[in-house]
Amino acid sequence: MALEHASPDRRGKYSGVLGTCSPLSQILANALLFLLSSQLAPADFESYGWRIPFVLSFILVAVGLYIRVKVSETPAFVALEHTKVVEVGSPLRDAIRFHWQPVLRWMLFFCGPAAIFYLIVVFSLSYLTNQLGVPTQTGFALLMGANVCAIIGAMAGGLLSDRIGRKNALAVGSVATLIILFVYFPILETKSFIPMLIIMGLFLGFTQFQSGIQPVAFAEAFPTNVRYSGSALAYTGANLIAGGPMPVLAVWLVSLSGGSPSGVVALCVAWNLLSLAMILTAPETRGIDLNQIDSLRMIAGKAAT
Repeated sequence: MALEHASPDRRGKYSGVLGTCSPLSQILANALLFLLSSQLAPADFESYGWRIPFVLSFILVAVGLYIRVKVSETPAFVALEHTKVVEVGSPLRDAIRFHWQPVLRWMLFFCGPAAIFYLIVVFSLSYLTNQLGVPTQTGFALLMGANVCAIIGAMAGGLLSDRIGRKNALAVGSVATLIILFVYFPILETKSFIPMLIIMGLFLGFTQFQSGIQPVAFAEAFPTNVRYSGSALAYTGANLIAGGPMPVLAVWLVSLSGGSPSGVVALCVAWNLLSLAMILTAPETRGIDLNQIDSLRMIAGKAAT
């Protein structure tokens, strides 16, 4: 909705703003966890303390629902409602039938950032505390610092994509995370706070750099009648395939290799290379008309068969 309201030359900027939401929430969550872990006994924190942020999140759900009710529909969606496409078409069906290629391409692209994001914000905390013996509070502090860098990265990615295009900007972020992957764990193993903070900040910053471009890249890849369905399929598919399983796979791979993160690095490099390949083979979409819809003849013809 934010991108359909934005002018073509500022979509990346608003996309970057959307990309800051995740690190902002991470900062709030880790700040609360840091406070709880410092104030509660370890047994109390493990028993009920960690549940407190989940209970408080219901307040944010209520705020989100209120905002959604008050926000007006976009001009592109209002225009779509006055066509017969809404009567004949089915967004999910049409996205799969007519736009499976961009769905697949962008899903495979986002597997890289999704896998690395969960590697940093979930597995790294476990690795720091369980494998390296870093105090839990220090781990939370490192994640908060990294998420500050992620906010900067998301905005930088969105703004840069308005200047050099979605494809080129995404390639910059993807190459950066690929390089960092090879030095990430060795620097963590120094157990020195400043080097760990810098490398986690750079890693999450360049990951969120891509996530700051992702909303606009996804929106511009699909016509209005399937924009949300196509984007949701790509985003959710990437998180199901690569993001969600990453912490579990990472723990398993580390246990297989006797505590070495080499298997985790290899897996993330594979996801990153696949992601980069999808970026380089994708068309440039900066400035595309977001009011485009699929033709009634194409949808009606396919629906009839």
